[in-house]
Amino acid sequence: MKLINKSILTVAITLSTASVYYAQEVKDTVNTTRSKDIEEVILQGVTDIAKDRKTPVAVSTVKAAQIIERLGNQELPEILNTTPSVYATKGGGGFGDSQIVIRGFESRNIAVMVNGMPVNDMEGGTVYFSNWTGLQDVTSTLQVQRGLGSSKLAIASVGGTINFLTKSADMKKGGVIRLGVGNNDYLKSSFAYNTGKSDKGWSSSFLMSRQSGSTYIENTDYESYAYYFALGWEPNKKHNFQFTMTSAPQWHDQRTFSPTIGNYIKFNPDKDGSPYRQYNSDYGYYTDENGNKVPLANRSNYYSKPVMMLNWDWTINDKSKLSTVAYMSNGRGGGTGDIGRVGGKSITDATFLDGGGHFNYDAIFAANQAVNVNTAPAASTLVRRSSINSHNWYGILANFQHKINDNWNFSVGTDDRYYYGYHYQVISDLYNAAGYKDNTNKNIAPNVVRNTYDYQKLTWNPFGGKVAPMEDRIGYSNDGEVIWYSGFAQVEYSKNNLSAFLQGSVSNQGYQRIDNFVQDGITRQPNATTGQIVNTKTGFKNLFGYNIKGGANYNINEQHNVFANIGYYSKQPFLNAVYPSNFQVVNPTLTNEKIFSAEVGYGFRSGKFSANANFYRTEWKDRWLRRTNQTFTLPDNTTATGYAEINGITEIHQGFEFDGVYKPTNFLEFQGMFSWGDYYYKGNATGSTFDDNNNPITVAGNSNSTTLYLDKVKVGGTSNNSIPQLTASLGATVKPVKDLSIYGTLRHVGKVYSSIDIATFSNEAAQQKGVLQLPDFNLFDLGISYKIRLKDASQYFTVGANVYNLFDTTYISDASTNVFGNDKITTNNDPDKGKTYEEAGRMYDGLADGNRVLFGFGRTWSATLSFNF
Repeated sequence: MKLINKSILTVAITLSTASVYYAQEVKDTVNTTRSKDIEEVILQGVTDIAKDRKTPVAVSTVKAAQIIERLGNQELPEILNTTPSVYATKGGGGFGDSQIVIRGFESRNIAVMVNGMPVNDMEGGTVYFSNWTGLQDVTSTLQVQRGLGSSKLAIASVGGTINFLTKSADMKKGGVIRLGVGNNDYLKSSFAYNTGKSDKGWSSSFLMSRQSGSTYIENTDYESYAYYFALGWEPNKKHNFQFTMTSAPQWHDQRTFSPTIGNYIKFNPDKDGSPYRQYNSDYGYYTDENGNKVPLANRSNYYSKPVMMLNWDWTINDKSKLSTVAYMSNGRGGGTGDIGRVGGKSITDATFLDGGGHFNYDAIFAANQAVNVNTAPAASTLVRRSSINSHNWYGILANFQHKINDNWNFSVGTDDRYYYGYHYQVISDLYNAAGYKDNTNKNIAPNVVRNTYDYQKLTWNPFGGKVAPMEDRIGYSNDGEVIWYSGFAQVEYSKNNLSAFLQGSVSNQGYQRIDNFVQDGITRQPNATTGQIVNTKTGFKNLFGYNIKGGANYNINEQHNVFANIGYYSKQPFLNAVYPSNFQVVNPTLTNEKIFSAEVGYGFRSGKFSANANFYRTEWKDRWLRRTNQTFTLPDNTTATGYAEINGITEIHQGFEFDGVYKPTNFLEFQGMFSWGDYYYKGNATGSTFDDNNNPITVAGNSNSTTLYLDKVKVGGTSNNSIPQLTASLGATVKPVKDLSIYGTLRHVGKVYSSIDIATFSNEAAQQKGVLQLPDFNLFDLGISYKIRLKDASQYFTVGANVYNLFDTTYISDASTNVFGNDKITTNNDPDKGKTYEEAGRMYDGLADGNRVLFGFGRTWSATLSFNF
């Protein structure tokens, strides 16, 4: 697979005049449907936080106490798994490689915000949480607004909005030291301190943390640091300034390829016919000079992306306020994978695998050593490459708010950003080859590259690091430039029991692609003097977008309320849709994506029971999508990995959601959630296939371009992930004595559909079969927390422990293929070739064992000890 373009999760942490409530003590440890405290953490200015029984959107809120108490060594998005229509998994299982789906929409179409600032990658919309582990230590409140949400900005909140609210610099004086341990050598330590506000208006807050170990999956070692610093100054009641800097440099070994079920079983060391859930096919062993077997990862990720921002809140008068934030992000990093072939064989060839299903690097090294790289054709050695994906991002956001009278408010503002991304490949390990011959750079003759760049160490200085010259770059070298400017306005009305809003925004997104290798499919004449091919810039392609949405909430009485919202988005496509197939030519069928969404809901509040219920429907037209991590069968029956581009997709997402809390006594509380969805494709689409190095490939029996018969097919994921259409949870918290809390959660996931394999839906017969449905599963988590108070009320110890998947349930969390039991086995050299999987007895839990899947983690655990002072 072409390595992910590391997302621009630009944490524009806009701190405002209102202090952020931070739970120094664990007071509420559950995700309540009614959050009294959320009104205490409303950040004026750019943050749009939904208020209970006032903002007409479906919303769930998680407090800092719950994050601290229950997250442990899980992935940050997993804390949201008990909220309706949310499905967060660990992805491939590497540190920070989590994936999240809301209402059937993946992260690139979920707006992730930090204190109201949009942080999705400006090229592709993706979000990678491995760079933001520090958020779990500084987040005071985490709110999920499902659907279009209440944000005023022109953001891609098709599925929903996730908004992290962080600690402010002017919170009360105090600190905390925390130590965490867990399975697979997990170790985390952190220290945070807040000075409080001085008499002259100065305040500061900082945090430092480190964690390391490995995950449940084989050979997924990692190391991550996080730092956070905030400095505030409030010279008077009219002005407040806040400066913040944060980052989380990290490296981690990965599992990006999902093995087949058959290989999970085949390579189980116990040979008992069960799947070896920890199996990782993305690493292997070599023999060192002392004869020891040393593990070596083929897939790793590394990144450092500090963010700095300066916020100014100006209270002009009693009715008007202006909030402005300027921010910058400079990210450096990328990830590794293989490139090339040796002896015509890829790294996954059977001759390069050992008995455990891992790479036999000794065999690869020997094969590479035998190649005369100077005389061999291009790409005739097999090496490890690093795909560099760095960026510079600068932005400014301003919002003017004015209170017209007791009933009417309005706000207007602008959100402007500039982004430049750097994308190229270099060699990180020659795997004992004398070099790698590359012919993709059209500006130079085929050249042998011998220099390596091992970036897999933490980079504290994002402005440093060695930049590879053009002659050392392989595969591709292109840059992406994005200019975004937008304006927004919102009117709010509130009187008695009725509240309503109407919001609109317009935006212009300009994309430019710069190809240093001139891979544009257009013949260009070289410069007569230098011989260099020039004019590699496409020029900016400007795309106009807009949205309009509104809603109303009516409180029938103190117990009952109803709400409704409706909205329409004309959303610009991502960069790789503007310049498809990684060429310098603008997509001739380019069009904005159109999203129409409507929702109605009901809420109930009483002293012991609170609940919410809502129905929603979203139609998404003219969607363009790139599906990565695809495996294609070629006309000669060999396989190749790559990606597919799909045009003209229409999706329908509709469903019902419920969540509630019942507290019969002060010592017992129950929490419940249920969500049902119906997500399906409407009409057919077209797709094209490419290998990992952007070369068009022909799939067996089809051309490079094909019709995809998707009409009425259930919506599946885009890569190694799946999408459920039924989730439910039931939890309980017991507090038998003061300061002791015991909690457990049973979670059900059903109607889970695999990723769509583009090669599968090339005919109507496949359409009739539909997307592969995975087995339903249930998981149970259990935890305990106890507080030990000292004489000084501000000082106490907290001891906590969590066990995840307590009953060690074996389940499939994600899948990449659609192989059915009555499909024939087509793999060469397979003794069952020609039989169906059912005929060959090659079935596991109702699935053909040729399906590529990711098993969820087995039983894991974590424990923490913290001291607050």
